[in-house]
Amino acid sequence: MSAVSIAVFASGTGSNLRNLYAAQQAGEIAPGYLSLVISDKPESKAVAFAREVGLPVFAIDHKDAGGRSVWERMVIRELHKHHVTLVVLAGYMRLVGLALLETYQGRIINLHPSLLPAFKGLDAIGQAFEAKVAETGVSVHYVTADLDGGPLIAQKRVAILSEDTIETLTHRIHEAEHEILPKVVRMLCQIHP
Repeated sequence: MSAVSIAVFASGTGSNLRNLYAAQQAGEIAPGYLSLVISDKPESKAVAFAREVGLPVFAIDHKDAGGRSVWERMVIRELHKHHVTLVVLAGYMRLVGLALLETYQGRIINLHPSLLPAFKGLDAIGQAFEAKVAETGVSVHYVTADLDGGPLIAQKRVAILSEDTIETLTHRIHEAEHEILPKVVRMLCQIHP
């Protein structure tokens, strides 16, 4: 089975990037390997972590690149340079543009902190908490032009407990993310040579 080059897009703390890196080190995403980290937030903790562990990084704010379409063309060049097969959006807080969607159609996945189709968009955990639903969860789906609307790959349910605060719920959602994402990445790497 040939190796599968993975790019992780991250904008924030990088907890899922850290988790994927740890899974790689433990052989849990084989035949996949992290070959590139892309970020629109050069000062993010995700970028700092990637540099700390020696992962190649492309981190430029789209405004500094001359706009979103220029930024996206630069990103596509970087993805090709690193022979990326699978793109993983993990805490990436921007919409993916048409050029990237067309170039990597069927090979871009997103991790979203709700049981889609419920609570799409930003602050999904807060949305679920405020709605006082009995459960929420985590979804991994293929990325399409429809916001958080691509075909589902996997989901994990997380109960919302009566004693939960937004912090305790967020912690359990992150635990569910860390459990589901490496499994999905490994599965996709095994079926996408």
